[in-house]
Amino acid sequence: MLVTFKTDVGNITMFGSDALQMIKMMGHSETVPGAILADDVPQALSRLKAALKAEKAPPSTDENEDEVEPAVSTAHRGLPLVNLLTAAVTAGCDVMWE
Repeated sequence: MLVTFKTDVGNITMFGSDALQMIKMMGHSETVPGAILADDVPQALSRLKAALKAEKAPPSTDENEDEVEPAVSTAHRGLPLVNLLTAAVTAGCDVMWE
């Protein structure tokens, strides 16, 4: 499943499991579709940033480093959504996901 976050300033698409995790971090139920009104976007952004900061980096693996894909942290996966929410705050627009 893919989830697309839509605003008047742009859209991003994330894998469903990552998107649901980010939605929960913003303080919303993991319901798709969903939305955040423009007045509530700054608080959702603040919650998301705090949750991502609190996340720990994934453990690195030492075995067969040539064959293992590097782990991508939750904070790194959330960066496009943080940027989108920041732009939405600046523009004063709603955020929807489906």
